[in-house]
Amino acid sequence: MPVAFWIAHVEVTDEAAYALYAKGATAAIAAHGGVFLARGGRYVQLEGRDRARNVLARFPDLETAVACYHSEAYQAALDHARGAAVRDLVVVEAAE
Repeated sequence: MPVAFWIAHVEVTDEAAYALYAKGATAAIAAHGGVFLARGGRYVQLEGRDRARNVLARFPDLETAVACYHSEAYQAALDHARGAAVRDLVVVEAAE
């Protein structure tokens, strides 16, 4: 099975609440075998909507990435991000 990636584009509107999300999300992602490849580093916006925080995480496969999102631990963390950020998140399977 090919690996899968979470790709998130985020505009943080409440730093304190989002920090709580990030702490819980990091643990949930790691528990599902996820590894961060990029997390808020330098970027160049070439097309589309600009959001200052861009995150890329690798998971063992698409099903695990989706299961992580729906997990109790991640959803608890996500409660902190609601109202604290504008986010787009997509899960993409890598080409074989």
